[in-house]
Amino acid sequence: MSEKPIEQKTQFNNDFLNSESIKELWSKTYNTEGKPDWSHILPYYHKDIYFRDSIQELRGMEEFKAMTERLTDRSNDLKMYIVRTAQKDKDIFIEWEMTIKFKKNPSSVLYGSSRVTLNEEGRIVEQRDYYDLWGDIFDNIPRVRKAYRRFMRRKFG
Repeated sequence: MSEKPIEQKTQFNNDFLNSESIKELWSKTYNTEGKPDWSHILPYYHKDIYFRDSIQELRGMEEFKAMTERLTDRSNDLKMYIVRTAQKDKDIFIEWEMTIKFKKNPSSVLYGSSRVTLNEEGRIVEQRDYYDLWGDIFDNIPRVRKAYRRFMRRKFG
């Protein structure tokens, strides 16, 4: 009796994180009594994490943790609503709406998305956040909103 050889899967192992688990983890991160808490999600990040957004580019867990601490210190209240998530192989896409209240300014809603890339161990090795920081903040400042949107239409649209 001949047995069929066991197929070796070289495919990505997504047992560690997937679009649903990341949605749950991110929801907990930003909805903890106004101050974000990354303590439960940081273990899912690789020590050599590469992070980039509209403001900064960071490499390594030390820089990434420092960035999360700065965001916590700067905001009085930060909430995130996860609109949807999707996954294609090792890339997870997250569409979100973040409401942030800075210490001296009214609340602003930032609309954005993130792409996280997982390695073969299931850890996040790259995160790229996309959002219009200035447009979303300026929309909440009455006189500035109109001037900013007028400028953007003239120059870019």
